[in-house]
Amino acid sequence: MSTPPAVPPHPPAVPTHSPGGRCPVATPLYGPDLDGDAMPALYEELRREHGPVAPVTIAPGIEAWLVLGHRELLRLTREEQDFSHDPRRWTLLREGRVPADSPILPIVGWRPALLYTDGQQHRRMRAAVSDALARINGHELRRSVRATAERLIASFAARREADLVPHYARKLPMMVITGLLGLDERTGQQLVQAIAGMAAANADSVNAGKRMGVILQALIEEKRRTPGNDVPSALLHHPARLTDEEVLHNLVVMLVAGNQTTVNWIATTLRILLCDPAFRSSLTGGHLSVDDALDLVLWRFPPTQNFPARYATRDLTFAGQEIRAGDMLLLGLAGANQDPEILPADGVPVSGNRSHLAFGAGPHTCPAQDPARLITRTAVDTIRHRLPDLELAVPETELAWVKSPWSKGLAALPVRFTDPQLPSATSAPSSISQSGEPS
Repeated sequence: MSTPPAVPPHPPAVPTHSPGGRCPVATPLYGPDLDGDAMPALYEELRREHGPVAPVTIAPGIEAWLVLGHRELLRLTREEQDFSHDPRRWTLLREGRVPADSPILPIVGWRPALLYTDGQQHRRMRAAVSDALARINGHELRRSVRATAERLIASFAARREADLVPHYARKLPMMVITGLLGLDERTGQQLVQAIAGMAAANADSVNAGKRMGVILQALIEEKRRTPGNDVPSALLHHPARLTDEEVLHNLVVMLVAGNQTTVNWIATTLRILLCDPAFRSSLTGGHLSVDDALDLVLWRFPPTQNFPARYATRDLTFAGQEIRAGDMLLLGLAGANQDPEILPADGVPVSGNRSHLAFGAGPHTCPAQDPARLITRTAVDTIRHRLPDLELAVPETELAWVKSPWSKGLAALPVRFTDPQLPSATSAPSSISQSGEPS
């Protein structure tokens, strides 16, 4: 595996108070210097200084605990009696100490969706979401991903160069997901643009979020009247009897969380294949599978590096830290995956080992990881075969990660190639059907 670029220094810890004011210093997880290259070194410094649970700030004046230990993160995700998913328990929010314009609010604000509930309510919503995803016909999904991938490759093949982040990895998952929603191509494009605008965190983000809501609400009303073989129809007509509002917000969670994760997973896997000749040779020779590459990414570069949040339900001591009821705790997925307590002596996970925490753990483990893996595997495999002489167009050291405390994604992946192997026709199905039969 080729070594990553040199790690720039992270912002110094700032004098503040950790949640509850029990530690004099908390470290910011945000700032212009904290990109994907800097974060791993920061996690290890926090581990050395504080152990597996460290005090951090995630926005100005917003304190939390970052859980970096693999064992501790498993406890955090499995013990709902101590750690709730409901942000209405969060002390800072209940006391009005979170500014209305805080960048953290869109991420942790409560919604009637499975991501923000516990116990029976969570099990009810998760049953509906899991069943809707399980009904996706895997064979048709694979065909749709491949056809969509070939259309995208054909769109830039004549130029013999491309940036695989905006031209491929960012477009492919959402084009496929809109098919799973049962949207026509035009409305699907409008939804893609609205989600991109909301995620941009700029002056138009609020309006983009409203446009997304309008599209999804219209879709729900249509599927309530005329069900189809798609995810919204499966949610609406599930025995769990989700309300229209619950369906809408669970779709938002699936779109926003699932899409960016898959984008990052595709782009980072392609980066490894382009930058590590030994790994690429092993893959081409059949000694390793594409799934081995996917799992390596999930261990070393999880698409979501930190995930909000759990909230302590009572005062307790956790990994030596005094946690108070209402404190926020973040899932440090990337840090926990590199916990020296669980890695081999050389720090490299064994091929085929899927005990990583990239998809979380416990009752809230990501329910969409199987379709996400299928989409990513097919996207990577398709471009490998259609562009067999693909290579980086810039030195590896010039590749940069986006600056985000949450997402681990490449900002760009410029490539070039000379001999695209395209099929005679490149078209994608407009929708992906669902079936109760195993695929």
